[in-house]
Amino acid sequence: MPRISQLIRKGRKKTRKKVKAAALRKTFNAKDRRMTEATNPFKRGVVLYVKTMPPKKPNSALRKVARVRLSNKKEVTAYIAGEGHNLAEHAVVLVRGGRVKDLPGVKYHVVRGKFDTAGVEDRKKARSKYGTRKGAAATPAAGGGKSDERTEKKGEEKGENNER
Repeated sequence: MPRISQLIRKGRKKTRKKVKAAALRKTFNAKDRRMTEATNPFKRGVVLYVKTMPPKKPNSALRKVARVRLSNKKEVTAYIAGEGHNLAEHAVVLVRGGRVKDLPGVKYHVVRGKFDTAGVEDRKKARSKYGTRKGAAATPAAGGGKSDERTEKKGEEKGENNER
């Protein structure tokens, strides 16, 4: 416990909050060849390798992760969300912050449906999180045939215009 006189002389220091996604906080300036401070929501990177990791104690699975070298020369481990992926070595990906609780050391996520990362196939719910488009999710058998009817009508209209 500090004395009152010590508090008057020095005061209390505010504790700095630790940044959780540190690799997104720096930008590499290629011209000056040095790092500069900047807050970025996403970073582009190149996949070095893809592997599976087992989660922490109560859970059991094989989680898919990728080691990514970001555009600021930092290397991070990023989680690939969703069922199935098309990532391989040298693929260009977009990385966002967000840790995976049961994977130690994984503090980043790969953004699905951007650059070389495909969206999750046959995803119906929470599509925006997994990079799946509306048309890709809807199949004609599942009642998504409306878009097909519209394109047929447009084709017929064009055909009529050409005949006249």
